[in-house]
Amino acid sequence: MRLDKYLKVSRLIKRRTVANEACDNGRVTVNGRVARASTEVKVGDVIGIAFGDRETKVEVLSVQEVIRKGEAAELFRYC
Repeated sequence: MRLDKYLKVSRLIKRRTVANEACDNGRVTVNGRVARASTEVKVGDVIGIAFGDRETKVEVLSVQEVIRKGEAAELFRYC
């Protein structure tokens, strides 16, 4: 699954366009490397998101195209 879509489906970022912009500005990393929106995400990857002076790191536990809002937190684990 594309990184920008994963960020939206997992609800780490609210909208896909915002996720796309964050990737374009170099604020998102996958396994320690700056990632583009088209980067493929797989189970076990560590995603870092920097907004302002706050950085969030999560580990991908599952990749699903469609998921309910209440179950979105099961797609990742905070590091």
